[in-house]
Amino acid sequence: MMKIYQEMLRLPAKHRGFHLITDEVLRAIPAIRQVKTGMLQVFIQHTSASLTVNENADPTVRADFETYFNKAVPENDPDYEHDYEGSDDMPAHLKASLLGCSVMLPVRNGHPALGTWQGIYLCEHRDAGGPRQLVITLWGE
Repeated sequence: MMKIYQEMLRLPAKHRGFHLITDEVLRAIPAIRQVKTGMLQVFIQHTSASLTVNENADPTVRADFETYFNKAVPENDPDYEHDYEGSDDMPAHLKASLLGCSVMLPVRNGHPALGTWQGIYLCEHRDAGGPRQLVITLWGE
């Protein structure tokens, strides 16, 4: 029988960069252990931070992500009109749109079916983004 679970997770403010949050997400939804086959969606309720799945072992990958996105979407572009909250504001919105506001993971035998070297990243695109709110939804049998 299909069941649906939903939890909210408030992450404390993190510095700008790419942060592994897999463990926090799984702690927030203990019902995952009851699901043999299902789906897990994690959604961030913000427009200047994003989520993605990638390398969970070598921290240089996360540093290189930050380097790449800072080069691809630079701050202080004189063509940006939206700069009310500082020079990192509009670039943060663009980076968040490029990466996306949610990740969807298959669940198998009570665990997300991530690959050996995969983890969920919170991508903080602001210098001082503040706490971030996630909606975690799980469904399955």
